[in-house]
Amino acid sequence: MRSGSTLDLSRVTSAAGRLRLPGSKSISNRALLLAALADGQTDLEGMLDSDDTHVMIAALRQLGVDIDETQPGHLRVHGGYPFPVTEASLFLGNAGTAFRPLTAALAVMGGQYQLSGVPRMHERPIGDLVDALKTLGAEIHYLGEQGYPPLRIGRGVIQANRTVKIKASVSSQFLTALLMAAPLCAASSSSGVRIEVDGELISKPYILITLELMEHFGVCVERDGWQSFFIPAGARYCSPGRVAIEGDASTASYFMALGALGGGPVFIDGVGTDSMQGDIAFADVVQDMGAVVVRTPTSIEVSGPRVAQGQRLKAFDRDFNLIPDAAMTAAAMAMFADGPCTLRNIGSWRVKETDRIHAMHTELEKLGARVESGPDWLTVHPVRSADWRPASISTYDDHRMAMCFSLAAFSPVAVTIEDPDCVSKTFPAYFSIFNQLVRA
Repeated sequence: MRSGSTLDLSRVTSAAGRLRLPGSKSISNRALLLAALADGQTDLEGMLDSDDTHVMIAALRQLGVDIDETQPGHLRVHGGYPFPVTEASLFLGNAGTAFRPLTAALAVMGGQYQLSGVPRMHERPIGDLVDALKTLGAEIHYLGEQGYPPLRIGRGVIQANRTVKIKASVSSQFLTALLMAAPLCAASSSSGVRIEVDGELISKPYILITLELMEHFGVCVERDGWQSFFIPAGARYCSPGRVAIEGDASTASYFMALGALGGGPVFIDGVGTDSMQGDIAFADVVQDMGAVVVRTPTSIEVSGPRVAQGQRLKAFDRDFNLIPDAAMTAAAMAMFADGPCTLRNIGSWRVKETDRIHAMHTELEKLGARVESGPDWLTVHPVRSADWRPASISTYDDHRMAMCFSLAAFSPVAVTIEDPDCVSKTFPAYFSIFNQLVRA
């Protein structure tokens, strides 16, 4: 946990302006690992500068990968498989986009590694991924509770010519990790590697990001719906030379919300209809809530009512399985709706940086909202003018809690964000840019 700093939000009544998004976390960390595994030199442009990418970069450098910063936001990665360092102890913070893919890649690499993180990372399940890797012959041991990090990876004997089954109903990152590691096996396979999904696959758009980036690095995965994926024999990552990282669509959700709540227009550059990220669909959510949305291939413009003047957004009852991260923004916006808002199919919130269903329920109630929740759903009743309560919002060392509850600045009461620096996980400059766009 970080130090006990706080941020008092000034009350705002409107929002307008233009911003350029930081690079996508999902794309940045995937691209870093693929560039490290690929033959050749890769220039990554528009990289996210955040705690999670710093963790991945530090781990890859510790594994012997040469990574140079050619200019701010631009990295040159000198890749090649296997990694030069075959024994290492890696600390990966609370970065799931680093921990899960590195577990898979290192498990099939033939070295000896230990992977650990912050206490919350040791509460986030990884058993489904470990079980799948063990069927390939990987040697993985739990150093604490079964099914959870920290892990010790040994020199397993990988048997690539087989079908691997994986459960992906808890986190799509398990399938992403296995997909990214599969070409390392297929390179020496005579028949390729087939991955079959056992049961439901959640957060499918994140798998599409993985597949598109793998193709960019020379590996085309054959997909049969969402249940079967085949990596052909001889597959090998090769550098495309250059990869431009698009803006973070999950982060865009907070600024779409600013335009919807504060009148706008808010212009968001760096992500649009050409995006490979599923969270771009949050533009449909704010539009259905009453905002006016203008889309281009690389930007989004959002205008809406001004809730500080008593106007209301339209209520919703919606399945958020495909965009669970951006869904948190919708939960905060629900305080300003014209009726109860229900978020469904969000069970993955339970195993994120914190138990987000519990956290959102607790903190929304502090502000005066009536909230109901269950294993995979949340209902938020709007806060009427007389019911608002001043509150100090706990953020649970979760960057998205801090960013979502910045929207409470549109309320008529005093709001304090505890540990605002937790946003450095994905967007260190968030509150600075937020303050440039809002007006009292």
